[in-house]
Amino acid sequence: MVKVDVKGCRSFIDGKKYEQYVGKALDAFDVLEAESGAGNDFLGWKHLPSTTPESLIADSEAIRDEWASKGVDLVITIGIGGSYLGAKCAVEALSHNFSKQLREKSAAEIVFAGNNLSEDYIAELMDLAGERNVACIVISKSGTTTEPAVAFRIVKKYIEERYGKAEAASRIVAITDEHKGALKTLSTQEGYRTFIVPDNVGGRFSVLTPVGILPIVVGGFDVRGILAGALEAEKALAVKSSENPAVVYAAMRNLLYSEYGKKVEILVNYNPKFTYLAEWWKQLYGESEGKDGLGIFPASVNNTADLHSMGQFIQEGDRIMFETVINVEKATRSVSIATDPQNLDQLNYLAGKSVEHCNHMARLGTVLAHMDGGVPEIEISVEKVDAFNLGSLFYFFEFACGVSAYTLGVNPFNQPGVEAYKKNMFALLEKPGYEEATAAIKKRF
Repeated sequence: MVKVDVKGCRSFIDGKKYEQYVGKALDAFDVLEAESGAGNDFLGWKHLPSTTPESLIADSEAIRDEWASKGVDLVITIGIGGSYLGAKCAVEALSHNFSKQLREKSAAEIVFAGNNLSEDYIAELMDLAGERNVACIVISKSGTTTEPAVAFRIVKKYIEERYGKAEAASRIVAITDEHKGALKTLSTQEGYRTFIVPDNVGGRFSVLTPVGILPIVVGGFDVRGILAGALEAEKALAVKSSENPAVVYAAMRNLLYSEYGKKVEILVNYNPKFTYLAEWWKQLYGESEGKDGLGIFPASVNNTADLHSMGQFIQEGDRIMFETVINVEKATRSVSIATDPQNLDQLNYLAGKSVEHCNHMARLGTVLAHMDGGVPEIEISVEKVDAFNLGSLFYFFEFACGVSAYTLGVNPFNQPGVEAYKKNMFALLEKPGYEEATAAIKKRF
């Protein structure tokens, strides 16, 4: 289970104020558990670990096996935001760091599109598709979100021209609304198999729905392990207590923000497999809390690499930040440092020690240095990088996000500000119906 340690913040805070914020977080916990707060029609994620049917996994495995029988070795997964970040996180965390170079992967490779509007990216993706046996998962509740819609139009045309429309229908799966929307209509017309994006689960909380489950299964990863870890977290975090890890995390981060001016939270990672955990976390917290003129700005670094780039600012820059450090307690592999007779690199004092031992000492040394430099430190620990612990982290951060946002006093489950850029983009692209906006916005340039 995920563990939270806030002793690295104690020297920066008033203990009585912390207890006050624990009380506020417990009140927020009650709101989340009673499902009585703002956005309570988007709480379907809370019980996904305990209610996800085996049939969903079986159906996903059937598609995986069917595509494998066709020789599919590349699955283009199209989506943006929560429609791809959770799956991307799982793929990166659970893959061998060098799987592409080793060419040992038995399942199809999962690649992602529809998360940008880079022409170079989509052109190079199609270069890859031309060398591989291709299928596609397209994820969109509406089917009209610009970035994934553009990518899907291009990928769909390619698959139809290469394999024919009938075969294309068996190589395209849509994850979309149950009843309405452009993608649902197209899926019905073309005969695509579909999975449902639940109405009561927002995109950034959707990793344990088909949005995450299908790509994870098709990629050959252990989705049952992920769900098992999430289920353990669901049970543990449902217990109201001042020691509840989600309550502790929510209380401390809100205290640091509201009382001590810590406006930036840096998620710190010491294992490259968790790089996309930070990207997923940034959307989860940024989109859930950044509204009404409030919210902690979520940032991330990957150490020890970023100690040689961002380390100077964190150590001695503006004191607007605190760090939340992901501590992976043990490695899944073992590599020891050998003795060298010449010892030119002066590393013989480390002979016989594991590389992970050095990594842990780097983490501890950095935590102490940053505390001395005025940066409060929260630690979140998991045993190792595997499916079970990844599932626990997914659910922990989701649940803690709900508690934290209610503590802050905002609706965790809407994102009204996201629409502003879209209106401007549609006007600049001269989308039908935006004529007045187009004329107005062009006057600004």
